[in-house]
Amino acid sequence: MTRADAIARARNDIQSGAFLTELDRRVAYRTESQNPSRGAELRAYLEQEMQPAFAALDFESRLVESPSGKAPFLIAEHHESAAVPTVLIYGHGDVVDGMEGEWREGRDPWRTTTAGARVYGRGTADNKGQHSINMAALRAVREARGGKLGFNAKFIVEMGEEIGSPDLGKVCDLHRDALKADLFMASDGPRLSADRPTLFLGCRGGIRIHLDVNLRDGGHHSGNWGGVLANPATILVNAISTLVDGHGRLQLEALKPPRLTNQIRSYLADVQVVPTEDEPALADNWGEEGLSPAERLYAWNTLEVLAMSSGNIGKPANAIPGHANAVLQLRFVVGTRIDGLVEAIRAHLVENGFPMVEVRAAQSFAASRTDFDSPWIKWAADSVQKTTGKAPAVLPNFGGSLPNDVFSEILGLPTIWVPHSYPGCSQHAPNEHILLPLTEEALTVMAGLFWDLGELPKPLS
Repeated sequence: MTRADAIARARNDIQSGAFLTELDRRVAYRTESQNPSRGAELRAYLEQEMQPAFAALDFESRLVESPSGKAPFLIAEHHESAAVPTVLIYGHGDVVDGMEGEWREGRDPWRTTTAGARVYGRGTADNKGQHSINMAALRAVREARGGKLGFNAKFIVEMGEEIGSPDLGKVCDLHRDALKADLFMASDGPRLSADRPTLFLGCRGGIRIHLDVNLRDGGHHSGNWGGVLANPATILVNAISTLVDGHGRLQLEALKPPRLTNQIRSYLADVQVVPTEDEPALADNWGEEGLSPAERLYAWNTLEVLAMSSGNIGKPANAIPGHANAVLQLRFVVGTRIDGLVEAIRAHLVENGFPMVEVRAAQSFAASRTDFDSPWIKWAADSVQKTTGKAPAVLPNFGGSLPNDVFSEILGLPTIWVPHSYPGCSQHAPNEHILLPLTEEALTVMAGLFWDLGELPKPLS
């Protein structure tokens, strides 16, 4: 059998309807990890759905209990030879809230519904559809090679990604020998665009910054006190403007990343950020000056105001409020120094006349990415181009957050993500969906990658 046969088998999986039948069964598990009453469903997804599926692929699997008593993990392994490469694959079976009753045309989030080129359902894009694509591609390669993959494969499935993967790092550290591999390759998040295959090498980090101005209890009449009482809301918005200006440009050096290297610029030189008609248009004159949209999104830091509160916006009183609060988020790339960031912000605000603004941080996650010199990057890009005829976009990192640092830092693996959704997929919202043409291409891309992995006589180094 040949590479072309493996790709044809993967393509037939969706054309025959078999893939969608499998995905519908998986979407039916109501695995909302943010819902504390879903513990049984989270476990059932691994025991009743994933373990039989891995057994059919000749994997041995076991459940690993969470150190903190949360949902378990599944570790599966297929071993063929100590001489061939070993790949570690990741997926998460948990989803966000189903948001029943909010989906277009009354669709049930716990069943897949095909409408035109879209397949709707909670988890279709994030992440049941994506790890199902990778498992189907493994099956296609195994069938084409007569029951062999040509490489060793390991798979870890977690059920807590949507609550921040609280135990993934601990589990991987405790089971690092079982998860030892030459390459980490997984799928989550969106492609650059629906029609361009994409590889990304890691993810930006993030840290939430809380700013609070607490001047007094209650409000005071704006006619009687206006002009003589400090307004916490006015103070807060002006304090924020010393951190990020009215065009989204960072004003404090401690918030900025290192200077962009020529290597990063070269990776992003042909990357165009072009929203579809379903997505918001890019803002004019927004973000760091001198950078392309791709560089701003994938190679720079951004400080976003996520929420602000003062007074009662629904029923505003003619009163000066006593409190004002804001939650900001810094998305940052590798190389940004976040140790001491809160202290730097606090000192900056004091220096600019805002000592009354309280600063604290919460919900931090790390930035990480594969070394640009890794030979696995070119190998993966060449494989995708051979399959699709398209040069994939190679991004230094995903714009959002994923637990990449667990695999790159704790396990020490080169990490390559091959996403199978697109920016307009409505993940985390009503009407989450995948696109049939993209899914078909994704199945062939992964079949090609897995076939080519089996052709390597030894791991790349």
